[in-house]
Amino acid sequence: MAESLVWDDHVAWLLDPSGGGYLPDVYVADTTVADWQALLDLVVERGWGFEYAEGRAVLPLPRAEPVLSRPADAECPSLRVWPDPEVCAVFRFLGDEQIDFDVDLRELQGQERLDVLCGFLTAIGRRLGKPVPMYFEGDTRAPFLGYDPEADRVVLLRAERRDG
Repeated sequence: MAESLVWDDHVAWLLDPSGGGYLPDVYVADTTVADWQALLDLVVERGWGFEYAEGRAVLPLPRAEPVLSRPADAECPSLRVWPDPEVCAVFRFLGDEQIDFDVDLRELQGQERLDVLCGFLTAIGRRLGKPVPMYFEGDTRAPFLGYDPEADRVVLLRAERRDG
């Protein structure tokens, strides 16, 4: 990947799982049911491993519209996606206005795994034509890295170390 982030120089400290939370949050804002469907189509087209579940029941991958129009008291479905056998992203269908998921920092150690993450975020961002920012777990004040559609790549969004 041209101009990719370099593990040692850029992000080793950002993706350190001992830094207070190891499940960073990723949000794609201002989405629609069509964006969710585009994401589901991308998962299938790329041949990424996946598991869709409603509660404990593992089910075939549905269309986005019925999942997002379920009753308010229904259990929130999840979609686990493996862009690499060692890297999993967990999507939750909380609403159509935002696609949100998390990844496990313990699975993102080293340059090879960073490249997988960057490729995954880029694929999603390109398909949706939207930024794909990543935030420290539980801290949505400012993202620390993410896919930037104008740069057409994943960029570092925070250069300073996070306060404890």
